[in-house]
Amino acid sequence: MCGICGWLNFDPLQSVDSDVMKKMNQTLLHRGPDGDGFYHDGCFAMAHRRLSIIDPALGRQPLSNEDETVWVSFNGEIYNYLELMNILKQKGHRFRTRSDTEVLVHLYEEKGESLVEDLRGMFAFAIWDVRRRKLVLCRDRVGKKPLYYAFVPDRHLVFGSEIKAILAGNAVDRAVNYHALDHYLSFLYVPGDESIFNRISKLPPAHTLVCEDGKIHVRRYWDLRYPDSDRKECTEEEYTEQFQEILHESVRIRMRSDVPLGAFLSGGIDSSTVVSIMQEISPLPVETVSVGFAERDYNELPYAREISELFGCRYNEYLVQPDIMDMIPRIVRSFDEPFADPSAIPTYHVSRAAREKVTVALSGDGGDESLAGYPRHALDVLEHKLRRITRFIPSSLLQSIFLALPEGTRGRNTIGNLAAAPDEAAARKHFNLLFNRELKTQLYKDKRLPYDFSETFRQIYNRCSADNPLDRSLYLDISTYLVEDILVKVDRMSMANSLEVRAPLLDHKLLEFLAGVPPRFKRRRGTTKYLLKKTLAPKLPNHILHRRKQGFRLPIEVWLKQDLKAFAQETVCGTSLENRGIFDMTVIRGMWQDFISGRREYAHHIWQLLILESWFEEYIDP
Repeated sequence: MCGICGWLNFDPLQSVDSDVMKKMNQTLLHRGPDGDGFYHDGCFAMAHRRLSIIDPALGRQPLSNEDETVWVSFNGEIYNYLELMNILKQKGHRFRTRSDTEVLVHLYEEKGESLVEDLRGMFAFAIWDVRRRKLVLCRDRVGKKPLYYAFVPDRHLVFGSEIKAILAGNAVDRAVNYHALDHYLSFLYVPGDESIFNRISKLPPAHTLVCEDGKIHVRRYWDLRYPDSDRKECTEEEYTEQFQEILHESVRIRMRSDVPLGAFLSGGIDSSTVVSIMQEISPLPVETVSVGFAERDYNELPYAREISELFGCRYNEYLVQPDIMDMIPRIVRSFDEPFADPSAIPTYHVSRAAREKVTVALSGDGGDESLAGYPRHALDVLEHKLRRITRFIPSSLLQSIFLALPEGTRGRNTIGNLAAAPDEAAARKHFNLLFNRELKTQLYKDKRLPYDFSETFRQIYNRCSADNPLDRSLYLDISTYLVEDILVKVDRMSMANSLEVRAPLLDHKLLEFLAGVPPRFKRRRGTTKYLLKKTLAPKLPNHILHRRKQGFRLPIEVWLKQDLKAFAQETVCGTSLENRGIFDMTVIRGMWQDFISGRREYAHHIWQLLILESWFEEYIDP
């Protein structure tokens, strides 16, 4: 895994400042501690930080083709690079290294910017075409690797693996994007192709950006496609066999590495599946790494230990007691944007523990989003059935009932969803919405806020080609929550520890296969991830196979009322946040008192505000 950055001035006579490039690249040291590299071509320059995984001796970057007319700076892994390399050699291309990076320059010579369509992996890379003075930026299909850019018309385009690289170059000002801030309060993260900074954007997953003659063109090159309802279906045994074959291959090609490799093991179904296949392939015991907490309700170590021993792995467990005061600034610096999913803390610790043993770790990320592992997926199916009944009831009446019921009443949110259109309901239901519209209306001083968060999500929901509610729900998860929360969290926390994490369950071939599997094989009679559990059933006892989903949960409420109480009160209720001029502090201080007294469950709201103010102090105040 690596870090990349670059700068293109649109005036061909204006050379890029080499010192600025070095400063930008230095901010990405954690992503690539094994070395750096620079390429300078007058008005264009790019840099690279390297974490050596494939061909450590010769895989230095930026790297070129034979006549140095095509250059690349690459972050990620191309898992089918050996197969592509053989094809390219047959076409006459000569390779100087064994690295997957060199495949990119030769494939570009063959296919231009459409080279991404042949790649199987996780990646974000920049290609500089010397002859055409053209810059091509590419990001992988699911969005495992990040890529940000700042486009200033008539001046320049600057890009980097993380926002901090762009900020270090002073390419744009640090004006806050309040539309993105509003979304953060709803979702715990900043969704979509915006960032928390007005002039900095994300290149979306499955997109390329081409910059030529001072103009940019962003294009989608891949999307999940779902079959029509009249598709010819396979039997359950055929689907299971095909799933096992693709999954096994997905794990196998992710075990290609020239450095030590292991796996995260949480004790859940997804990581257990990955580890079981790894151990089938590996001639030696697989290094598994698990972390737990002293609080029993938040600890899965007994399950992880049992699974590791069952498969014959080398088990490594760590009981962590995080220094939460130290973790808050670490999280803020690592994410560059406000990010309030507290599971970032255990993700950081499992990454740090894994880095003591290996340089690459496989994870089980993606199983819930592709195989219906969340409780809300059952609600989607239920609400779809209820709509057949409530279609005869005026939506205004349902909305009135929703508003009349006290907040927290069982079934209230379902009634509210039924009062809305299916796309609107899906957008509401699939995200935390901790600060809902009513609360944000009270919270903001500027009553023109909050923004309508749902339009982007409605567009994604309606873009999905599936004809059933469960697949549409999964598509929405994969396109939003998975990309902007789960994968961002894993990337930043693993990279903070210079660890590469690979996710076999997010192989695009596997996702395409699952898109064609009927919903009843994903969630069946209350069984989540049915196809995955059927695959793992011969290997795991029932008490593990069918235990309740736990995930990375944290005692946030306990921390805020004990260890963090004084710090949280000063940060959330103090003059610093008040002076931002964004919020009505009477409302925030009332929320704090309701939380401390136990009258309302505002722990995650307080945590969001704590992270937000800490972000302001780190990125705006200096």
